[in-house]
Amino acid sequence: MKQKGCIMGITLFFIFAVSFFTPRSAQAVPAFARQTGLACSSCHFQHYPALNAFGRSFKTGGFTMIGGQSLIEGDVLSVPSILNASMVLKVRYQKTNGDDDSSGTNKGEFQFPDEAALLVGGRVGEHAGFLLEAQLADPDMPMFASFKMPFVFDAAGTKLSVIPFTTDAGGAAYGFELLNTGAMRMQRVLEHRGETSAQQYIGTATAAEGIAFVAVHSLGFVNATLWAPSHTGKDIGPLSKYVRAAVTPVVHGWDIGGGIQWWGGTTGVGTTTDDVDAGSHATHAWAIDAQAQGNFMSMPTGIYLAYASADKSEAGEPENVFNDKTKDKTAWSMLVEVGVIPNKSTVAFGYRSGENGETANNKQTATTLGATYMMAQNIQFQLNHTLYGGNYYDLPANNEDADGDQQTTLMLFTAF
Repeated sequence: MKQKGCIMGITLFFIFAVSFFTPRSAQAVPAFARQTGLACSSCHFQHYPALNAFGRSFKTGGFTMIGGQSLIEGDVLSVPSILNASMVLKVRYQKTNGDDDSSGTNKGEFQFPDEAALLVGGRVGEHAGFLLEAQLADPDMPMFASFKMPFVFDAAGTKLSVIPFTTDAGGAAYGFELLNTGAMRMQRVLEHRGETSAQQYIGTATAAEGIAFVAVHSLGFVNATLWAPSHTGKDIGPLSKYVRAAVTPVVHGWDIGGGIQWWGGTTGVGTTTDDVDAGSHATHAWAIDAQAQGNFMSMPTGIYLAYASADKSEAGEPENVFNDKTKDKTAWSMLVEVGVIPNKSTVAFGYRSGENGETANNKQTATTLGATYMMAQNIQFQLNHTLYGGNYYDLPANNEDADGDQQTTLMLFTAF
């Protein structure tokens, strides 16, 4: 334990030391920053990928806003003069404390890369944009890891969108989501997603493809999606339903958000791949969430709350893709992040309490401490440490004989 603490301390000291020799004027230059001519901090609250109000507005507009680039324009043509792209990379070191330290994360696992993707996106026309995540880490998986193409139109102060999408792990919410509570996998504050988000704990981050129908006003948004839990599926139908409604007012200078999520229906999925079973799949879950982003004692502060529940799988009925157990799977979560050095460094505390649907030893808690440091607006170092509790970990098979009851993740997350 002393050796582990010493290594971690040296690593953090190195990160901070290097940062003092890094020019402070460095700005992010991923795909959307190139198109808009704006720094990453224009769209993100404290650090990416969490969005602020301006970031939500850019996303609502279907990634079509232009600022820093010229356009090629003609009769019904309006595209950037350059196709904008970014390389996104995650490198992680993970350590758990199970007794078997001969391999895996109990020994300490260096994951290079954990994720690697080419993000290409931006304006397709005045009323259409796109975002493609072309994954580079796994040669056996489809290159189109995630793709969406919003078609956006204005109607009396409301933006109406139709968004076809596909994703390998973003879930039905991938089509459109604005809050940072973990309602959608890729839009969260800390790397330990299942430990800090109730929605992520119950398993909403599935493969998904479908069409989202969205209406966004300055005070909130509604997303009604037809979808299936598949990424490369064929012969899909009937489609499941996903409904999201949220309000996004500003109250006494705080950017507030809160809403509900509902997944329902049963869908049939045929597929051309061997690792996904054809057949019927139930998609039954719901969640409520809220967030507040503002300044507390001159420090940027984000507060994120959620409760989520996935229905049990009924005997003789199609299995619920979110929960194959005989009891409901539930969780509540809270996370607070404070910018101790505004736009540079944060500390966070999160807690999640969950029941995993088993009939016994089903209670799981997670207490997470987090910290981020932005060497530049597009270079983030993040440290998460989670302590697990609850009667689930009373069983040796779930604790010392497995990955133990603690997990530490040190991550470099960059886009360029």
